[in-house]
Parts: sequence; C-alpha cells; structure tokens
Amino acid sequence: MKLSIIIPVYNEVSTLAELLNAVREVDTGLDREIILVDDGSSDGTRDLLPKLAQQFPDVVIDLHAVNRGKGAALHTGFAKATGDIVLIQDADLEYDPKDYPKLLAPILQGRADVVYGSRFLGGGAHRVVYYWHYVGNKFLTMLSNMMTNINLTDMEVCYKVFKRDIIQSLNLKEERFGFEVEVTAKLARRKAVIYEVPISYYGRSYEEGKKITWKDGFRAIWCIFKYRITD
Repeated sequence: MKLSIIIPVYNEVSTLAELLNAVREVDTGLDREIILVDDGSSDGTRDLLPKLAQQFPDVVIDLHAVNRGKGAALHTGFAKATGDIVLIQDADLEYDPKDYPKLLAPILQGRADVVYGSRFLGGGAHRVVYYWHYVGNKFLTMLSNMMTNINLTDMEVCYKVFKRDIIQSLNLKEERFGFEVEVTAKLARRKAVIYEVPISYYGRSYEEGKKITWKDGFRAIWCIFKYRITD
C-alpha cells in the first residue's frame, strides 16, 4: 500500500525542511509520496522548494500563482495523490508526524474509512496557548456535530486521514479554513465510517506564525449551516 501525505504550504520557510525530515523519519510500513502545495508564499519558501525536491526523491511540488487558501491547496494535493491512503499534514510543526502509525491503524485494520486526530481526547503532549481558541474549537465542533449527527471531539483538527477513493469522490469547494467544516459534513452525508485517535499538539502563537483568525471562525459557522442543507 502507498501513503500520500499532503502538505499545504504558505510562508513556512523556517519550518519546512525540519518538518520534512520529521515526516521521513516515521516508519509507517507503507510506500510514500509527499505532496507539497505552495499557496503563493512570499517569504522565500519558493526558493527553498526546488532544493527540497532535489534532496528528497519522494517529494512532489505544485505551485499556486497566488494565495488562495488552505482548502484550495488541499484540493490540488488531493487531485495529485496516487496513494491508497491520504493524510493531511500542516507545515508549521504544530502536529507531530510520530502520530502517523496510530492515525493510520484504524484504516489499515479495515475498521475505518476516515480517521481524525483529536487534541482533546488526551494521550499526547500539548502546549498551553490560547483559551479562547479552545472554546471556539469546542463550540464549532459541537455545532457541526448537531448538524451532522456525529460525535467528533475536534472537527477543526489538521490531522485527517482518508481512503483515497473517498476524498477524491467529494466535490469540495471551500478554499480557506471552511474546508474542515465542508469535508466533515460531506463525509457524514456519505455515512463514511470515521474514527478518532488522540494526538499531540504543539500550538504556535501569532508571533510564531499562527494564521487562523476570528474571521475564519465566523466563516466556519456559515459553512456549518450551508453544508447542512446543500452538498
């Protein structure tokens, strides 16, 4: 079997090489491709990407001409994926690739179609950062669960793992952080079998480069109701 790791990248010149080393150190027992989708970076990341592709033979690169959003970068990565299993990895070192084996296990065991990580189930190290982000995440997850009738604990988490045929069959439209809401709603509508596993989390501050804002939270609320009534 083969694993496709999709990494949306926007202005991560200081973390990307370290992340790739961490990803490649993890032994999942699967063949691997790493798809980097640069979403219009302007901090020197684009100059770094060819060097990384030369250094790491399992890296595939795609470039967006302008910044379109995380969701758009993921759409590009999903379309390019050739693995049996597709995993989303952020480029900012907030999430630890050492969690891959437990994220993959429910799919490899034939139990799940999709696996979400959860920062709230316990079982991994967590950096203490923003209380109101925690409250916002819990509220959005609760509201999403009410609309989808599934009982996730962390809908907004980065770590989501899919069977490739499922993620490529979804007609995804959200180009920014509304992706998390949309993909959850459409998976629930398909009655995909979803598992959650606990993960570690090393959250960044805004000074360190965190990008999501309160505006994205309001967009997520809109998307929760939008995808409750439309596909």
